[in-house]
Amino acid sequence: MQLNDIFITDTREEYDVIIVGSGVTGGWAAKEFTERGFKTLMIERGRKVEHRKDYPTEGKGPWEFPERTKVNNLLIEQQYKQQSRSYAFNDTTKHFFGNDRDLPYSTAEGTDFNWIRGNQLGGKSLTWHRQSYRMSEFDFNANKADGHGNDWPIRYTDLKPWYSYVEQHAGISGNRDGLPQLPDSESLPPFEMNSVEKEIQRQFAQIYPDRPMVIGRCAHLSVPTEYHMQHGRVMCQARDECQKGCSFGAYFSTQSSTLPFAAATGNLSIAVDSIVHSLIYDEATNRVRGVRVIDDNDLSTREYFAKVVFMCASTLGTTQIMLNSTSKAFPNGIANSSGVLGHYLMDHCYNAGAGGFVEGYEDEYTSGRRPTGIYVPNFQYEPSRYKKHYVRGYALGGGASRGDWRGKAHGDGIGADFKTSLTRLGSWYFGLYAQGEMLPRFENQVSLHPTKKDKWGMPQLHFNVSWSENERLMMEDCAQECEGMLKKIGVQNINSFVSTDHNPPGSAIHELGTARMGRDKKESVLNGYNQCHDIPNLFVTDGASYCSSATVNPSLTFMALTVRAVDYCAKEMQQRRI
Repeated sequence: MQLNDIFITDTREEYDVIIVGSGVTGGWAAKEFTERGFKTLMIERGRKVEHRKDYPTEGKGPWEFPERTKVNNLLIEQQYKQQSRSYAFNDTTKHFFGNDRDLPYSTAEGTDFNWIRGNQLGGKSLTWHRQSYRMSEFDFNANKADGHGNDWPIRYTDLKPWYSYVEQHAGISGNRDGLPQLPDSESLPPFEMNSVEKEIQRQFAQIYPDRPMVIGRCAHLSVPTEYHMQHGRVMCQARDECQKGCSFGAYFSTQSSTLPFAAATGNLSIAVDSIVHSLIYDEATNRVRGVRVIDDNDLSTREYFAKVVFMCASTLGTTQIMLNSTSKAFPNGIANSSGVLGHYLMDHCYNAGAGGFVEGYEDEYTSGRRPTGIYVPNFQYEPSRYKKHYVRGYALGGGASRGDWRGKAHGDGIGADFKTSLTRLGSWYFGLYAQGEMLPRFENQVSLHPTKKDKWGMPQLHFNVSWSENERLMMEDCAQECEGMLKKIGVQNINSFVSTDHNPPGSAIHELGTARMGRDKKESVLNGYNQCHDIPNLFVTDGASYCSSATVNPSLTFMALTVRAVDYCAKEMQQRRI
């Protein structure tokens, strides 16, 4: 089936499943349901993006852009003030980011939040950073172990087979490192560390045996399997221009990986440019019957119906829709008898680190642009390892690189001598940065603004969220630890930093927790299968379902949670229990 054949607008068909969202989780839900024979409708609020065809800047050099990939300051101020805070935003990628002018939100006095959005078919799977790690048993047990947050209703063993399932399909490169706090993945061969990193890895192993340094695991086909190549995906070219879109299909995205499988079944329909306003709830049967949609182009309204609804619209997108779905039974948002919908918003804290120069290695350089760095897993992963003045811990990312023209190009200079200097390599630099865990706190909340609305007439989201003292102490400790580690291995001219005041929550683009899972329906929205306690045919499998943030990047866990939930839901439907 051709992809263009499956796009719809108006229809009175009742589907087996509606999936709201088309990013990492929506793509997986579509693949799993359609391959099981369920007629499935995927709803995406943004435009259609076709693999290969709709990557307009792919392969273009910086010199082909008016301001060498820099976005005009006036355009940023008018349309991309929030989006430009993303590491991936520039003139080559801005078409995959939301327009702030059309996507307003508000924050409580004294707080700030960075909401980075990618509203198109494929969502942020086109622009994510692709770091892919499993959560460990320590992560799932953390809330119970130290009393912060509610107990996860699942453990690592519940997700282990589903991690393997999604990894084999997606393609995750990395070592099998045998670490208890970072379970091994089903891995493709790892990308190689450079010479400086290998030496630092050796020194860390001697000086800090409890802080192993490994190559980052990422959703890239370092060496594709026959399975991947049969489905049109080939080897990563190490260009590190992934956010432009990748026609090689070398990194995991909805377009390259899950959507083609779903489309091939003949069981998938897609509605794009369709803003889900709210869910249609039938109080007599206690079931969701479908969704109300506003057309993004002409603001007309329509409804779609299904036996089951999967919310995969991103943590904040899902929560906005659920809060806006009110009824006599659920006046404060659908499936919200617990009152926790919108609360316990989390992100990761990247606001500390250190770096400096490494002497020697003048005859060493790197080839290509490796799409991952080095990684030091959380070494404070259980209460006995916590520091005395704060709880939980942080992982470290980073890497070594040698100064070249890209850095010098921002310096002062003119004429032939300056141009010649750009051809001379500089010193080696090695840096580390934090990825800290954010505690789940009730007061970190997103709600609907009582008066402000967006252009579709939906209440804007209002954020009241901030770093706690725990995160601030954690980042201060991280900066000190990183500086100390680098000093011990002989790094020179070290500069450490803490930037908690400058980078608010949301900056990591790892929003989590606003419709959390739990064992007790009085303090959670979902059960251990991502199914709403209150409404059995409504599921949430994106980051909203998290009980704690852990320290690892969350997308791989989103995938595993989604396929596990689909498997459960499909069996329940077949048994007519939903």
